[in-house]
Amino acid sequence: MQAFDRHDHNQNRTYVTADDIVAREQNIAIAKSLASAPRLRILEHLVNKVASLSQIALALEMPIATASMHLASLEDVGLVSSQTAPGKRGQQRIYSRLYDTVVFRLPETQSSAEVDHLNIQMPVGAFVDQKVIAPCGMAGAESVIGKLDDPILFYAAERFEAQLVWLSHGYLEYRFPNPVYERENPKSLQLSLELCSEAAPSAGDWQSDIFLEINGHRVGVWTSPADFSDKRGNLTPAWWPDWNSQYGLLKVWQIDTEGSTVDGRPLSKLRIAELHLREKPFIAIRIGIDDRAGNKGGLNIFGRGFGNHPQDIVLQIDY
Repeated sequence: MQAFDRHDHNQNRTYVTADDIVAREQNIAIAKSLASAPRLRILEHLVNKVASLSQIALALEMPIATASMHLASLEDVGLVSSQTAPGKRGQQRIYSRLYDTVVFRLPETQSSAEVDHLNIQMPVGAFVDQKVIAPCGMAGAESVIGKLDDPILFYAAERFEAQLVWLSHGYLEYRFPNPVYERENPKSLQLSLELCSEAAPSAGDWQSDIFLEINGHRVGVWTSPADFSDKRGNLTPAWWPDWNSQYGLLKVWQIDTEGSTVDGRPLSKLRIAELHLREKPFIAIRIGIDDRAGNKGGLNIFGRGFGNHPQDIVLQIDY
């Protein structure tokens, strides 16, 4: 159920290998792709959202063919990704930006430590523990799953098919396989997912205090501003009603040696060492709304087939 993407970078070599040549050529290709004002405008346009080719061309006042050429260059070097989605006139390509930071490492003569990165994607329906208060429910790619507002459904095997999960308050807990168990000490942990408040029906001004806990430690609370239905989500299936929750905001929590942030803004003093990641073969991620929350406005979690961002819940660890 999880997808793994591993990258190992070894430095301080005194000889040239095939890996060195590939890395050098990739750096050159990325640099060439970024050395273009129109491509940088496209990357800026795709901050915190996805868009189709026609939407990008219209917003940036580019001919379709020109926008397509620039997007192809960015996709070739791995700076954007695309996937097919239903459109008004058949299928269309939806593009999303993959990275907020691009780092080029210059050649070194001194040794540097090995850096290891690991990404794990978890489907939104793959929770292992929960406390769910109605109204609640789940939707798959083609229909609502089971009976609406029935917390018993959250124990059913069909939950693994969910692309959208919602609840009034309570929590969902996911357990990610722990790649740093009994290994090196991790430097940082990132968690990213698309989420928003949950109103019945949706509401443009509906705050919700959503908490994140990792291994039982409270990372902090982020206040969602709304349950968004002002426009359709770019990935939301056509059968889903216009008045219902359409998309969320992509939030990125990071816990490192300095503390915890959300979208780069300080959140709490919790440091990665306090998570004790080397003690268990899994990492427990709990997200929800407390009974004592000031804004008890519900929770929607969007998977790769709903909303605006083509991803599930993504855990990234640097160690």
